Amino acid sequence: MSGNGKKRAPLVADKRYAAKPAAKKKVAPKKKTAKPAARRKASPKKAAPRGFFGWLLTPFRWLFRLTWAFSWRVGLVSALIVGGFSFYFAAQMPAMSDLIDQRTRGSVTMTDLQGDVFAWRGDQFGGMVTTETVSPHLHNAVVATEDKRFYRHFGLSPRGIASAVRINLRAGRGPLSGNGGSTITQQTAKLLCLGVPFDANKWDSERAYEADCRQGSLWRKAREAVFALGMEIAYSKQEILTIYLNRAYLGAGSRGFEAAAQRYFGISAAEVNPAQAAMLAGLLTAPSANAPTRNLQRAQDRASIVIGLMEDQGYVTAAQARDARLNPATLSEAARASSGGFFADWVMSSGPEFFTRDTTEDVIIRTTLDQRIQTAAEEALIQVFENDVREGSEAQAAIVVMSADGAVRAMVGGRNISATGAFNRATQALRQTGSAFKPFIYAAALDLGMSPYDMIDDAPTCWERRGSPQWCPENYDREFLGPVTMVDALATSRNIPAIVVSEEVGRGLVSEVASGFGVQGDLAAGPALALGVSESTLLDMTGAFAGILNGGSQVTPYGLTDLRLLGDDTPLMDATGVGIGERVIREEAARQLTWMMSNVVEVGTGRRARIDGWQIAGKTGTTQGSRDAWFIGFTGDYVTGVWMGYDDNSRLTGVTGGGLPATIWRETMLRVLSGLQPTPLPMTVPPRPEGTGLLQSQGGQAPAQDILNLLDSIFTGASN
Repeated sequence: MSGNGKKRAPLVADKRYAAKPAAKKKVAPKKKTAKPAARRKASPKKAAPRGFFGWLLTPFRWLFRLTWAFSWRVGLVSALIVGGFSFYFAAQMPAMSDLIDQRTRGSVTMTDLQGDVFAWRGDQFGGMVTTETVSPHLHNAVVATEDKRFYRHFGLSPRGIASAVRINLRAGRGPLSGNGGSTITQQTAKLLCLGVPFDANKWDSERAYEADCRQGSLWRKAREAVFALGMEIAYSKQEILTIYLNRAYLGAGSRGFEAAAQRYFGISAAEVNPAQAAMLAGLLTAPSANAPTRNLQRAQDRASIVIGLMEDQGYVTAAQARDARLNPATLSEAARASSGGFFADWVMSSGPEFFTRDTTEDVIIRTTLDQRIQTAAEEALIQVFENDVREGSEAQAAIVVMSADGAVRAMVGGRNISATGAFNRATQALRQTGSAFKPFIYAAALDLGMSPYDMIDDAPTCWERRGSPQWCPENYDREFLGPVTMVDALATSRNIPAIVVSEEVGRGLVSEVASGFGVQGDLAAGPALALGVSESTLLDMTGAFAGILNGGSQVTPYGLTDLRLLGDDTPLMDATGVGIGERVIREEAARQLTWMMSNVVEVGTGRRARIDGWQIAGKTGTTQGSRDAWFIGFTGDYVTGVWMGYDDNSRLTGVTGGGLPATIWRETMLRVLSGLQPTPLPMTVPPRPEGTGLLQSQGGQAPAQDILNLLDSIFTGASN
């Protein structure tokens, strides 16, 4: 109650507490920000793990943060190092055009008598192509097959590498073994050997150099990746692909797609269709194994897979893909022929080394080969071995066909007619000549003036040999006919008369005549010289018979007509001065000898070689123990030699020179002479002295029919 109505202050117990000092006025309210700071310090406590799982995850969180902190720093340093080396490699890169063709050896292209290409040797390079000049189908096939993300990556494809590792692991291989996941850029880097040039002092061959470049070590892969990044910096995508198109090896000695297109299809890389492009692109994975010249079906199967990739990626329509599968790429006629391999190898080995085997230039060699005759010889050999030789026999044979001047028209060096680089039995096999040597004995006798009708006694005879017992040879049939003419002795291949004539005219002269005609090697010094115990090659023996055909002059077999560098019209060398050489015997003697040898085919041991309407001269040959069988004969145009035997010098069973070799000769010449007009032999038939005649001896001994019957029983049989 107020009572008086006056306003009073509220009652306060002023005396209950000690007096407090007056509160000071706060001037800076900003100091209150200290409390939020205290709350920030306390925030980790709010994120602190709670419960068992929270404490369990703490070490892993700590490890992750530590790893991340370490990794990004290492990654940054690595990126700087890789980038530095990449820019270093980029700075060292030469101009793109300098990388197109860096072959350490050149190529040899051989043409036949008509100027058609039939063989290639060395590293073929058809000329530079670019991404713009090649067929669009080829460009697309390469990208679709080798690197579909080529235009989107920076030289490396992490997705491709991961996919390759997965494929390798699933296949049970190591992660870096097998599929590499390399981009086109990486493959190009490998083709360039990461910028390391070929050094002949370090590598024995270019093959060893390339093998070293392809090794797959982890360190090598790392260098390859860095070099690829450098290429991406230095060159455009089109330039990288251009290098790849020109440097890739595509089998059969082809370097680059232009060479491959010409080698397999006979056209430029700018002209290939989808099927051909797919086949070429399919060679990149295994160029030697997939080469169409080696296995056409395998190449076509691989091309079908490439067509599928092109269709999936939109490079060809479904209709184009179907057409490519229904009409797969095939080889050109020249590539399909695959003939003349032995001949080409011989030309390479006999030509100048610096323009053939070790050439660094691109060389064009025009040769004497006639592919029609080559095919005839190959078909004849195949037919006889299929029809007349026991299945499973390992017997071999060789054939040489040449003109009278020594120009070789065909050569088969063994039963594997498509072989290249194989042992050539026509040029490399030194074999005893047997009775095929006898014409040179009678050549020496005729050159001295003896007559084909001179009588020789075919009777048992022994000869003294220094330091050895007497030598008493026999005839093949172990019979003796008594006095026979030289022409009969040659026709029936009698041994004793041949030795008698050789001893009479002198072994030295016989050796001189044989050597003059081109029979190489060391000729036997004793009386056995007459039986052909000396060794020679089929090529040399065929060339020696060519000397008889051309009138008694030496003949040097040759296959090279001219040699020039690619792009040059002027030959560096030609066949001038080769072929027919110096005279060995008189022309009249050669013409009489030709007549004597024609009787070998008409009524003697070579009757299996007869061809209706043609005059043929020749000589059979069978060596001691029947280890070699020969028939060498000629018409007025061609000389053909055939040898048959085993590589290990085993004995032939039931085979003589007048048997299978004469059959092979006839089958060859039937094809060679088909459609040609018969050419007479250049021979002289000497006047027949009274009382003598072919296969008829003095005194009526050994009548003609008896000898013919004897020959029929001797010179028949088939090889085992």
